[in-house]
Amino acid sequence: MPTTSTNKNKSKTTRPIKVGPNDMGKMPPQAIELEESVLGALMIEKEAFITVADLLSPEVFYKEQNQRVYEAIAALAAKEQPIDVLSVTEKLKSLGTLDEVGGVIYISDLTRRVASAAHLRYHAQIIAQKHTARELIRMAAEIEELAYDETQDVDDLMQKAEADVFAISQRNQKRDVHQIDDVITEAFNRIEAAGKNEGNISGVPSGFTALDKITSGWQKSDLIIIAARPAMGKTAFVLSMAKNIAVNYHRPVAMFSLEMSNVQLVNRLIMNVCEIEGDKIKNGHLTKDEWKKLETKIRDLKGAPIYVDDTPALSVFELRSKARKLVKEHHVELIIIDYLQLMNAQGMSFGSREQEVSIISRNLKALAKELDIPIIALSQLNRGVEARTGVDGKKPQLSDLRESGAIEQDADMVCFIHRPEYYHLYNDDKTGKDLRGLGQIIVAKHRNGAVDEIWLRFRSKFAKFQNENEAYDENDLAPLPGAGEISIRSSLGSPDGAQLDNPQDVPF
Repeated sequence: MPTTSTNKNKSKTTRPIKVGPNDMGKMPPQAIELEESVLGALMIEKEAFITVADLLSPEVFYKEQNQRVYEAIAALAAKEQPIDVLSVTEKLKSLGTLDEVGGVIYISDLTRRVASAAHLRYHAQIIAQKHTARELIRMAAEIEELAYDETQDVDDLMQKAEADVFAISQRNQKRDVHQIDDVITEAFNRIEAAGKNEGNISGVPSGFTALDKITSGWQKSDLIIIAARPAMGKTAFVLSMAKNIAVNYHRPVAMFSLEMSNVQLVNRLIMNVCEIEGDKIKNGHLTKDEWKKLETKIRDLKGAPIYVDDTPALSVFELRSKARKLVKEHHVELIIIDYLQLMNAQGMSFGSREQEVSIISRNLKALAKELDIPIIALSQLNRGVEARTGVDGKKPQLSDLRESGAIEQDADMVCFIHRPEYYHLYNDDKTGKDLRGLGQIIVAKHRNGAVDEIWLRFRSKFAKFQNENEAYDENDLAPLPGAGEISIRSSLGSPDGAQLDNPQDVPF
């Protein structure tokens, strides 16, 4: 079939790319003798197919006759039927491809060319590698042809090239089975190392004591989703955490900001660290004391191992490339993405945005495993929260995750941020707790631990989260309502809960 390529302005059909002898007389990578040897071995050795089933598929064979023969062998194996010259011949007859492969004579010749199944897996690996090389040549030829087409968008073409290479690498990324002893040793070493850490933190500490008690720190290879409705403080939360990790614990962290520029993000960090209001940071109208505070506290950020990338519309394939480099060159121990719904999987086609988000979340989990570091991705919630009533109704639920249930499935941990005062809920009548200036972190899914809820202090003027028991200025708190005080219990009859007049007044 022809390959269809689409840019922003128009669609175009290009001629199909074929891998064959090129103008210089070169032949594509192939190992026909090994193909024939492997097929012969599969028909003379009873358990041979199991040895190579994970490496081979019909398309990895260069010679078309060999593809048809392997199809017949795989079909017999799928039904647990014997695999030999007679059974393969009969299967080819039933498939109508016996004459196409050269008849009974060709099948018989395959078995005559091999004495045993020794080195079978090694030979199969070579065949698979030759196929991968041909795939790379085919992809490069297609990209070359598109690159000569001046109607093509170069950025789209780069995304396609990245996606194609990624797809090939994923197909060839196989892991060997490990005997459990080696795994037990690694697990024991990790437990031993965790026991030596202060506070029993085995992962990357968030700096929030109550949260770290639940998680024992963000764990290696975990995908963590932190989700909330707009104005709950998602970015403020991860920036506060990034500051804790990099400045307090001196552990490298990277942040990919798809919404804010580098300067905007750093301004938010300066607000957080220096405790200076955002408007003053933007307009530069600081008092003498505030300038002094800025000059003193900003030193904490200088030299901090925080790496920021503000590439807009970042694709999951670009992220993979950049993340590998950050881990290799800067030893980054945690990656934050703000936020998941702004990412894309360019270079691949999808029937819906939901399918694309599913691919993105699945690849984020695969990347966390590959790099062996935690990845935190922020996510939006749908409007279901706003439509619900009552105390528990305003709390986010797993079903509120926006655009794809795959996010919940792929994540090792899902946390929600909930601030009752956003809905003008200032007191909890059950406990008498003053909810002004508090944010609730709800651990709704925890694959390797308990689910729970904890409270943090949220200082809106500085877009800053901190431990609940840390010192704060009471002027940060929202004023209590007068005669018509709204509490959690009294809001039960409200259809939507009271809303802020302008949600944009609260840091995102």
